[in-house]
Formats: sequence, C-alpha cells, structure tokens
Amino acid sequence: MQTITRDQLLDKAVSLLADGTVTAVLGWSKGEFDYDVTPAVFKTEAELKENFVWNDFCGANFSKYLVAKMDRLEGKMLVFLKPCDTYSFNQLLTEHRFDREKVYAVGIPCEGMVDIAKVKAICGEGISSVDCGGDKLLVTTLYEEQPVEVATAEVLAERCVNCKSKKHVAYDELLGEEGEVIDSNRFDEVEKLEAMTPDERFAFWQNELSRCIRCNACRDACPACTCEKCVFDNPNSGVENKAPANSFEEKMFHIIRAYHVAGRCTDCGECSRVCPQNIPLHLLNRKFIKDMNEFYGEYQAGAEVGSRAPLVDYTTEDLEPGEVFDRRDTNA
Repeated sequence: MQTITRDQLLDKAVSLLADGTVTAVLGWSKGEFDYDVTPAVFKTEAELKENFVWNDFCGANFSKYLVAKMDRLEGKMLVFLKPCDTYSFNQLLTEHRFDREKVYAVGIPCEGMVDIAKVKAICGEGISSVDCGGDKLLVTTLYEEQPVEVATAEVLAERCVNCKSKKHVAYDELLGEEGEVIDSNRFDEVEKLEAMTPDERFAFWQNELSRCIRCNACRDACPACTCEKCVFDNPNSGVENKAPANSFEEKMFHIIRAYHVAGRCTDCGECSRVCPQNIPLHLLNRKFIKDMNEFYGEYQAGAEVGSRAPLVDYTTEDLEPGEVFDRRDTNA
C-alpha cells in the first residue's frame, strides 16, 4: 500500500547516522506480532537493520515523542513524519514543547494505515502473521489452514479514510512526492450526531464512554496533551487518575480533555487509534473543530508555526457568546 519502501527509509536513516547529521533515529520497531509495531529510538546501524519497520501498521504519530526524548539527547534526532504528523509537529513548536534545532525531520508519503480492529472483525482473533503488500493483506490465523486475503482499502483506519491532507507542512527533507490538502468528509459523522435529538445523542455517548477503563492511553498518546503535571495525576485535584466511581466521572474525564485541546487538536486521531475499547474519541474533538470553523472561520491547527487558534486570538469581529447560542442549531 505504501509508495515508499522500508529500504528507502532505512538507507536514509543509516546515512544520516553515518555522516553525523543525527545521533539517534525515532522510528518504528518490531513488536510481538506483525501488527504490533511500536515507536523506538535507534542509535546504531545494527539496531536499525535488525528491528526497523515500515509497513501499513506504522500509524503512531511521532510528534508527541519528541517532547519526552529531546532533553536527554546529545546531538540531533531524526524523525520520520507522515503528512498528518507534521501538523502536530508544528503545533508543538508553536507551544515551544521541543527544540527545533535538535530535530532533523524527514517527510514521508503515506497512503493510509490499517486498523487491526477492522482486520480482526473480518479474520477473527488468533492472527499469527500479516503480510502487507500492494492493495491487499494476507492474514494468517491459528484457525485457518490458508491465509485470508483482505483488501487494504476495507480495513483502513477511520482517520485515513477521512484523511484531511497528504501535504507535509514541516520537514527538513522530503522523500517521495508531495501531496495536497484533501477536501475530506471528516465531519460527516459529526453531522449525524448533530441531527440526533438531545436524548439520542446522550444515549450514544453514554454507551460509548461507559466502556472507558481510564487507562489514559488517549491522553498519553495525544500530541496536544503535554502538561508537566496533568490534573488527573494530581492527588489534590479531586479527579486523580482512577477508575470512574460513577457515570458523571466517566464522562467528565473525556469532556475535560476535549475542552483542554480545543483549538490545538490537529485531528490526528491518535486518541481513537490507541483506545483499547475502540471509543470514537476523535468525534468529540471534531465537533469542536467544526463549531470553531463555523463560528470563527476555518482554522487548521498546526498548518503554520505560530498560528493562533480562534479561542486564544481575540478580534473585534468575534461572535459574542449570546450570538453563538443564537446561531447554533438547537439540536447541535
């Protein structure tokens, strides 16, 4: 499915290490299974050749990892950035969350990443191997003698089906061809929720959020969540990280997080990607993005370094709070 190969990325990483441009590489590493790809830091050519991976399961957005890795690094870090990752990269630079001079960013094209949950829905559990290549996957399970052939297009992650951009907005070097911003249908699901009655919408989110186990994976993977001390980790906050005691706390966690990243969320979809309960958390963020676009004019977080979101950039043309509610659909 991908237009650029592992060998091309590997050659680039090895050459930049060899000539001293970088001292470490932030890339994808083998996991326990073919689809269990994990971010990792490589410091030698041998490590890269043994464990570096690039395939349809390399969905992790590396921008967030730069926040934690830069302080302890001597020299520069090579980071591979897919188009959607570069928006988070710019947004974090706007918020001064890492030192740009210590990063060598290589933009790479992406044709979409696979959602393993969709693969399992077709093939079942017990997947022992997945062969990625072209427009199909060959999935081997413990229960079938022959591999199951799955069309890659049928199992793409939701954020890739509704990709907002194939264009890189930040890089030092670009591999492959540059893409364009896409007029996607990413707000269609939000509009379906808006068309519901308040009771129907409440029931929808009650059902989705009731599955939350408060593992904090969404928060930990989110590039917009980079506070030194999260309120949910503060024992004096009253909402310290814990299993929800009731349905109110259950919903409060995600509503607070959605408000926290409003105007800063780039719609990268990491929250939904890492959720072990498959909760469509990105829909909360997209609702906020859609509202801001309608009330204040279209704005894409991370499109430019230094750009200010409508919620933190007052102009005399801004809507008054009363006007917002007057213009909002009563069912929204």
